[in-house]
Amino acid sequence: MAREQTRAEVRRERILEAALAVFARRGYREAAMDEIAVESDTSKGGVYFHFPNKQAIFLALLDRMAALLMARAEAAIAAETDPLAKIDAALRVVLDTFADHRSLARLFLVDALGAGREFNAKMMEIHRAFAGLIARHLDEGIRRGDFPPIDSRVAGLALFGAINEVVTDWLLDPDPPPLERAYPALRALLRRSVGMPAE
Repeated sequence: MAREQTRAEVRRERILEAALAVFARRGYREAAMDEIAVESDTSKGGVYFHFPNKQAIFLALLDRMAALLMARAEAAIAAETDPLAKIDAALRVVLDTFADHRSLARLFLVDALGAGREFNAKMMEIHRAFAGLIARHLDEGIRRGDFPPIDSRVAGLALFGAINEVVTDWLLDPDPPPLERAYPALRALLRRSVGMPAE
């Protein structure tokens, strides 16, 4: 039983990896389940056994990207003690992760816009999770007296929105500068938004 489960998990991962390659090459709309089956060296029925449709595969990949981003941000935050340093570290990690996974970021933030209600709901869930992460650490700084009182929920949403816009602009640029160049301006914006000096 455990061996069968492991085999199924391996096949599922292979399908996800293949789907990522197909989506990156063809785009979400043009990708077909047949191509994913061929790329994963799995029968079409095998693909459908694990995923009922293309959107389910896409949502699973989106979950994976969000989990990777959140895990990296949480690890960077845990390494800092100062609330502002925690937010700085999370900002740096988010930018570095997107820079390292440009095709994946483009797939989710640009190519798949309008992919359906489930996709939009999942994106909102992810946005709220990251905005909530920022808000929690802002609240910690407010409790400690490091920042003046602010509406941390609104601030978290606004700050994540700013990051999202900067990354999307970078993804749409045919000849973009390195994404890390946006870090100083975003960092200064973040600091000023919580009533702190830019440096």
